[in-house]
Amino acid sequence: MLADLSPLIAAATQWLTRAYPACGGPLASALCEAQARQAVTVAAWLRYPTPMDAALVAMAGPGGSAKLDWTVGADTADTADGAEDDAWRTWVDEAVVSWAASLLTDTRLAGLAVSALTAGDHVTIAPVEFGRLRSPDDHDRRAAALLRHPDLLAPVAALHREELIGLLGRGRALVA
Repeated sequence: MLADLSPLIAAATQWLTRAYPACGGPLASALCEAQARQAVTVAAWLRYPTPMDAALVAMAGPGGSAKLDWTVGADTADTADGAEDDAWRTWVDEAVVSWAASLLTDTRLAGLAVSALTAGDHVTIAPVEFGRLRSPDDHDRRAAALLRHPDLLAPVAALHREELIGLLGRGRALVA
């Protein structure tokens, strides 16, 4: 059985949906979160492909959101009242969020990433299509207009995009 990546996936999803919130009401929020969760799940499964990798990150911790917060200019100054409310930020993995941002802004790259999962342990245990990530419809795009905006996500995606492209075995021509 694979080590549980759900705290990391939940925290990274929360970071993305707070930094790039949904455009609209409750349905838009749900659609936006579903897209973020799919992108983060693919990114986490690529980054931690084996049970040992997943166990190690669960034991050591993913590093937190400090650099991501700084990159997007988020004010996350700890206060006496809010320090406990922001404990989830310690479970944010910078590379996973960066990879997810890359996947959300490039459907071709997302397709390659999902295809790359087919040989991994994660998909054999929990096969998933990742349809909202790979082929978002108009409702998905409207709900996640900020979350899928290439210019807005560019600073976050750029942090580890080259590493993702290298992992997928393609060069820069892929995303040109």
